[in-house]
Amino acid sequence: MKKTLVILAAGIGSRFGGGIKQLEPIDDNGHIIIDYSIYDAISAGFNKIVFIIRHDIEEDFKKVIGHRIEAYCASLGVEVRYAFQDISDIPGEVPEGRTKPWGTGHAILACDGMIEEPFAVINADDYYGKHGFKAASEFLGSSYGLVGYILKNTLSENGGVTRGVCLTEGDKLIGINETKNIVKTENGASANGQSLDVNSLVSMNFWCYPPEFMDVLREGFPHFLESMKDPLKDEYLLPIIADQMLKDGVTYTVLPTDDKWFGVTYKEDKPLVMESIRKLIEAGEYKEELY
Repeated sequence: MKKTLVILAAGIGSRFGGGIKQLEPIDDNGHIIIDYSIYDAISAGFNKIVFIIRHDIEEDFKKVIGHRIEAYCASLGVEVRYAFQDISDIPGEVPEGRTKPWGTGHAILACDGMIEEPFAVINADDYYGKHGFKAASEFLGSSYGLVGYILKNTLSENGGVTRGVCLTEGDKLIGINETKNIVKTENGASANGQSLDVNSLVSMNFWCYPPEFMDVLREGFPHFLESMKDPLKDEYLLPIIADQMLKDGVTYTVLPTDDKWFGVTYKEDKPLVMESIRKLIEAGEYKEELY
């Protein structure tokens, strides 16, 4: 069965000034975080990669990783495609003054016509771990799923993060509370002065979808545009879409993993990411030269 990994890379660079930090090497062999995600995904059985990027980063993106991954994937019979998210790619006119992208749901719509098989979605600047890809690959089919990470394994040492805190019944997702500015504390974690259960499961935007999800996005995006409260800032986001689907009776299965997340949410995260990768290589989880 064809299994596609969609990598959300259109937003890279948006939190940094003067350069795209997510495209900087994190090990001695020039690999970036996306390299490890692709390596783990292919090892888990994924056989198609779709990068969602912007036209203005296309040259840098292909130079740093795209061409290299294309060559590696070609040797394995793994397909590589590119989709481009564009703020003007909407029905109707872009609201005057709108500069903010339309969100992750709109990004997936950029793949319309490219995906006819079950697919998983991840962020470009997050390290997810081997188990998450294995769980996703085994799950993919006709159902909806979310790889859930333990909150304490997803916190940054350098500032607050936003996480979708999962509400579950057994292995079923019943809701997602999008929680901003979660910070690590001496006793665990808190958000806006409220303590959080560090053992709760959270979303890291690692979703599993049947191909029919493209129909959901296609039908839902015009309704989102019509119902916006703030035309300059509202976004069509995967967690919000999932929450509405849950209310409509669609079942999402949570696939828990105890893998430790790390990523470049802040510039200062890079040394920690490099140290984490070095330890994984020393532990034999990865070869120094992935490919």
